[in-house]
Amino acid sequence: MKIDVLTLFPDMFGPMNQSLMGSAQEKGIIEFQTHDFRQFAVNKHGHVDDYPYGGGAGMLLQVQPIVQTLESIQPAEDARIILMDPTGVPFSQEIAQEWSSASQLVFICGHYEGFDERVRSYVTDEVSLGDYVLTNGELPTMVMVDATVRLIPEVVGNADSIVNESHQNNLLEQPQYTRPREFRGQEVPEVLLSGHHENIEIWKRREAIRRTWERRPDLLEKADLAPEELQWLESIKKETSE
Repeated sequence: MKIDVLTLFPDMFGPMNQSLMGSAQEKGIIEFQTHDFRQFAVNKHGHVDDYPYGGGAGMLLQVQPIVQTLESIQPAEDARIILMDPTGVPFSQEIAQEWSSASQLVFICGHYEGFDERVRSYVTDEVSLGDYVLTNGELPTMVMVDATVRLIPEVVGNADSIVNESHQNNLLEQPQYTRPREFRGQEVPEVLLSGHHENIEIWKRREAIRRTWERRPDLLEKADLAPEELQWLESIKKETSE
């Protein structure tokens, strides 16, 4: 996968060369590159923003430097060109899963009060990290890139860890434990020490449903639960209401 980022602050992406992202680049699984669109500024001061027509607070990023940077990259025909924008759809695990199979992702990082509206005609996706405003688009871009890249085959060594982690199946991850078996009166659930694999898997799934109901019940509306699991959920609801 090829990942290109249009940004005014390429130095912010140092962390993208660490951990799984760094390993994925070393293995040749992904190619990551930043592009400073200030290089296409049309004034001697290197400004890429200007006052909005019709007045208003703040400055807007101009369309010309961004589009010329895009053209210099020459994205593939099937590339996803993604605009970081507070008005976009909320980012989710489903979006990360969809992007993980793309051949190329191009992220456009925003600043100031937003973009010239004509930038939108060059993008395929408009995405927001959440219902809040950040100083720039670099931070959400890094989060989205990380969430997406770790879903690419061979990036994470243990594929099972992806399948079972929070949000992957619209369920939060079940509680987990390691040594010691007892710590200040808190003990590891006996079933996890039993060695009975079927019972352990049932416990994990049931506790994942319990945790999701207690913390993120909205996710259960999209979770694909088997008939037995739906019965567990009803039982859990009764337990928590008592």
